[in-house]
Amino acid sequence: MNFKPQHIRLILLFLVLTQFISCGYKPSSKYSRNVVGEKISTSVTISAQDPENTVLIKDAVDSAIIKVFHASLVDRKDAQTHLSLSISEPSYAPIQYDSNGYVISYRATITLGITRETKAITKNYTSSGTYDFAVVPNAVLTDQERFDAIRYGSIKAISSFIAEVSAEGSRAKTKE
Repeated sequence: MNFKPQHIRLILLFLVLTQFISCGYKPSSKYSRNVVGEKISTSVTISAQDPENTVLIKDAVDSAIIKVFHASLVDRKDAQTHLSLSISEPSYAPIQYDSNGYVISYRATITLGITRETKAITKNYTSSGTYDFAVVPNAVLTDQERFDAIRYGSIKAISSFIAEVSAEGSRAKTKE
């Protein structure tokens, strides 16, 4: 029997899909959606030290909800789950020096406090995210570098929270 390359690809695709279907694979968003529901509302506590970053975090959270949870953003009164977020003061630590001893790389650490409220429970989470970035030797951190570090560090912290919620959903599913 003479197989053409497109036939071989179709057969391989069929075998891969059969493996996923037969093993019961479900994406993590399915498990996290079991925990948070289809309708979510969010609020971010404004930081007195860094009010500009509150907007960055709110945007990152809302984007993650849409992309990862595949849920709708709604008003709090219509939500199955409400997420309240607060950011602690970002910390910056030098991680690399040049030959003259000047700092050329920093690691920003962003810690988010997240409270997940549903009708049945209220649960608190703490998630951290880091972001490494280079600077010109012997230079002061610019606002743009700080904003970028907070934005990307917050996105990683939110990803950590999402992973934790997905794990909760997975554990709850296996107990049933």
